[in-house]
Amino acid sequence: MEIKDLDLLLDKYVKEHIRKINKYELKMFIVSTTYPGVWLEHVYDSLMYGYLYNDYSIAKNTILNFIASQNEYGAYPYAIKDLEGTQYYQIQECVSFIGLAYKLYLKINDIDFLKKVYDSGKKYVSFIYKYRMTLSYGLPEMFVGYDCGHDNSQRVLRLNVSKNDKSYDSRFCPINSDKTIALDLSSNLYMTLVSLAKMAKILKKDEEEKYYNSLAKEIKEKIFTLCYDKESDYFYDLDFNGRKIFIKSSTIFHLFQERVLDKDIDKELIERIYNKYIHNEKEFWAPYPFPSVSLSEKDRLNYKIDNSWGYYSEALIALRASLWMDYYGYSKDYDQLLNKWVKGIIKNFKYCPLSQELDPDTGVASMSSPNYSSTIVLIKYAIKRLKLNERK
Repeated sequence: MEIKDLDLLLDKYVKEHIRKINKYELKMFIVSTTYPGVWLEHVYDSLMYGYLYNDYSIAKNTILNFIASQNEYGAYPYAIKDLEGTQYYQIQECVSFIGLAYKLYLKINDIDFLKKVYDSGKKYVSFIYKYRMTLSYGLPEMFVGYDCGHDNSQRVLRLNVSKNDKSYDSRFCPINSDKTIALDLSSNLYMTLVSLAKMAKILKKDEEEKYYNSLAKEIKEKIFTLCYDKESDYFYDLDFNGRKIFIKSSTIFHLFQERVLDKDIDKELIERIYNKYIHNEKEFWAPYPFPSVSLSEKDRLNYKIDNSWGYYSEALIALRASLWMDYYGYSKDYDQLLNKWVKGIIKNFKYCPLSQELDPDTGVASMSSPNYSSTIVLIKYAIKRLKLNERK
């Protein structure tokens, strides 16, 4: 397939994915036919669409729909589904929702939008602190296997994996599920707090700005104190007893993605983690980066099933890398990653077009969710960024 043909196809798929769903009047960017709806973790798809097509209305629609659906306890639905509507039994906030909403504000400069986001974000933070910090460690906890969006991963073996049971309530941990202090949810909360502080400053709420900055500082300190392992130079989840769970998963990227790591203060640590793990061909710098768990995880082949965050390289991870790799000075490596993903997607196009995941070793796509929204905008972004259409 020629790049120009792929580029035109992507435009076609994008148009097909943008529509109204369920009772909502505002159009959104639907994930796929496999996942008919919009998941909270896919809000970044619509923000990337805004960048690619200079149209941020879809991102604004999506964020406003989730805010309008925030329940009385302050939780957002984990998804707005085409047929079932809003779903609340888990979190699945895999990128800070408020952080993304703040990024959108910087693009559209709509102060009324900012006020809505700020008020909503305050309620959500209260929900997390009241219902998702039950173990006295001061960091957010996973209750069910999809809270972090890491489906079929060794990370979530101790958790009850809910099967769309509507009796579940995201405030409470189900029976037979071990709470897990989650590095990614903690990093997301850090970005949410920092974003609220920035919004408070714009809204001239000085005391609230100080308050949210102080909470963000506390979260970072706890992440470093509880989740960092000096011997391996890595950050991990914790079990309900506060013991580290030594699985090298892609949650490490969240420290970068949500900018928990300061470019100046944490410079040496950033370079060590990046060189020792992220850009190491025996860890995360696979032939098709980035796998959802390190290549050094001995049992990863046991998780080679469709939609697996215990084996595959995920388009979501590659797309979210646009939130951090340029910022931390790894633009050339990101260009290489994008180029590899374009080649992998083209190689598999007839087999499974625009799959959500690729085998990190071979680049073979799984059959999970063809024409996946995150893959569509990832490849569109790669073509634009690398100017592949201009090459002969």
